[in-house]
Amino acid sequence: MKKKAKHIINLLREFSIPLIVGVIVALIWANLSPESYHNVLHKNILGNFTFHFFVNDIFMVFFFAIATVEITQSLLPGGDLNPLKRAINPIMATLGGVIGPAVVYILLNHFLGSPAFSRGWGIPTATDIALAWLVARLVFGAYHPAVSFLLLLAIADDGIGLAIIAIFYPDPLNPVAPIWLLLTLAGMAVAFFFRRAKVKSYWPYIAFGGTLSWAGLHLTHLHPALALVFIIPFLPHPKKERAHLFEDDPKEHSTLRQFEHEWKLFVDFGLFMFGLSNAGVELSEIGTVTWFVFFALLIGKTAGIFTFGTIANLLGFPLPKGMKYKELFVAGLVAAMGLTVALFVAGVAFIDLKIQGAAKMGALFSAGAVVISYAAGKLLRIKRITTLK
Repeated sequence: MKKKAKHIINLLREFSIPLIVGVIVALIWANLSPESYHNVLHKNILGNFTFHFFVNDIFMVFFFAIATVEITQSLLPGGDLNPLKRAINPIMATLGGVIGPAVVYILLNHFLGSPAFSRGWGIPTATDIALAWLVARLVFGAYHPAVSFLLLLAIADDGIGLAIIAIFYPDPLNPVAPIWLLLTLAGMAVAFFFRRAKVKSYWPYIAFGGTLSWAGLHLTHLHPALALVFIIPFLPHPKKERAHLFEDDPKEHSTLRQFEHEWKLFVDFGLFMFGLSNAGVELSEIGTVTWFVFFALLIGKTAGIFTFGTIANLLGFPLPKGMKYKELFVAGLVAAMGLTVALFVAGVAFIDLKIQGAAKMGALFSAGAVVISYAAGKLLRIKRITTLK
């Protein structure tokens, strides 16, 4: 019975069923009873803090932390992104994934659109990390190097997205205050000190370094969910990568693996809350800008990632071991899902609610990349890697 329950839990985690269910529930709820949905999301439940705040600014800290664990492991000797020049390729691909969709959107708007739509170019530059991780695992398998490639790409993409919002879509009531980033640097210094002092428990790193990092990003008016991205690499870890998960190598009890082991289940099932909190889009009238956003994501991001990744490869910065051009192309399709991040950018890009709603529909439609990516993976005979070699 225990074995069967564990098997079911592993299936739910492998295919990110909690996240999918959260997205579906949010869509149904937001369209059947939008007032009720938004009241629950934005009603104060602890002081001035809302459910939406706890999910996006607190829970997602641990999601990004787990993603950073996988990237850190992949950068170690023996990992998919080692030697370091292999990590240059996804960084270059990230640039293509930002430039490509922006160019496609601008061109579409120039020939077919209106000046009223011009501010929307930043919407398709975003990649939804949670959904990209889900679909990557579905298409490539949990242990395929393309998963690490996409995680690094998506986190770098998110960082660029934050910069785009801060520079091109500033909030006049909350301007960026970069001086507070000194707190984030202080958090990294604290984590470095603990590492040098050979502190084995991950709690001091998270409690002190993580809190300082979170406060720095929050006060800077950048997304504090990235707080642990700057702390996790300091956790003591093996000198060489042998297994991606703690339970796959029970003899390995490093701090990094212990953190992953104890928080991964919470994150995997907690993604239900993320889907519920972010995917509740009311199905509004579809407009011209809907298709601009959709095609900019699907065509621009795929072409940009494939082109820049190929150029990097030709320049001597190779793709991760086990990835070829067909995997790079499918990875570009997977990254075309802007969804929740693109929804956020759409909210700050357009004041006109009708245009904003149409743009959000384009972001919502980008979820169709799930089906396209899966089909492309089958047609190109991408081999799924679901177990460690």
